[in-house]
Amino acid sequence: MDPVINIASTLTDRVSTNLRNSFTDMTPEKFIRIVIIAGGYLLLRQYLIKMGGRAQMRAHEEEEARSEEEAKAKMSANELRGKVDIPEDTDDEDDATAEASGPEWGQMARRRQRVMLKRLLDAEEQRLQENQEELEDKDIEEFLIKT
Repeated sequence: MDPVINIASTLTDRVSTNLRNSFTDMTPEKFIRIVIIAGGYLLLRQYLIKMGGRAQMRAHEEEEARSEEEAKAKMSANELRGKVDIPEDTDDEDDATAEASGPEWGQMARRRQRVMLKRLLDAEEQRLQENQEELEDKDIEEFLIKT
């Protein structure tokens, strides 16, 4: 236990001696020099941080561009599938062309999908209409006199 106490006492003696000597040896020139250095750091710090942030962002963008180029170079034939613009052959209402993003659908599958979407939209409209009627009934019921 004695070596730990000796090290602690030596450390406290040295710190207090060095700190006391630092302030007693301080001349006005040294004090002004410390104030100028600390003030300059505080003034320039924000600009240094912004400049570092810009440099880091630029490096990040360059790395991202490089990785995208490498990914494009390594693209397989399966990844290219569905990314080619093929005019869609619709049978009745849609004349707009759409980009294929997955496997190609047949004409019957597209028709089934349109029919299903129409049914879902009709069901949603029906539900909204019923809700609207219920709200109107509640408004009218509010004004009726109950006897």
